[in-house]
Amino acid sequence: MLSTDSWVIDVGASNTTNTPEFKANTSQVGLSFPVTNTVPDNRSSRALILVVERNPAVQQLERYFLEHAGYEVEFVNDGLVALSRAQELRPRIVVAEILVPKLDGLSLCRAIKTNPDTKEILVMIFSHLQAQDRATEAGADAFLIKPLDEQLLIGTLESLLALRQSSGGTK
Repeated sequence: MLSTDSWVIDVGASNTTNTPEFKANTSQVGLSFPVTNTVPDNRSSRALILVVERNPAVQQLERYFLEHAGYEVEFVNDGLVALSRAQELRPRIVVAEILVPKLDGLSLCRAIKTNPDTKEILVMIFSHLQAQDRATEAGADAFLIKPLDEQLLIGTLESLLALRQSSGGTK
């Protein structure tokens, strides 16, 4: 089972090779593996990722990155629909923006994590807002700061899935 600590990653300025620099905030992590900026080879083939994002341009990029990495992806653009779909589909991971209509991403996370039928679903909050502490309080398993970076997104998802697998989780 995952701890209640969240994985917090800040995307910093790009270096001279145009590779983004990032670091895990290890004071809030509690994970036993490093964050890397490469896409791992042990991708979870066709795992379902439910993405809650209101911006169509970001949806297109996320779809491309996630499908390219071997995931099955479903998109919704509001939190109430996301909660219903999470209960119905039981995705491996829900990736949620905070600022979505009807039920914000943090409330969605709380609802998923407090429901005995969905509490094992991994939740990653992905936002422009500096809300790491609020995401942790809501029960998020990870938090990423936008802008969208393919390697960071896929690496974080793969690391979460690997942690779940190594801890004996069923999802």
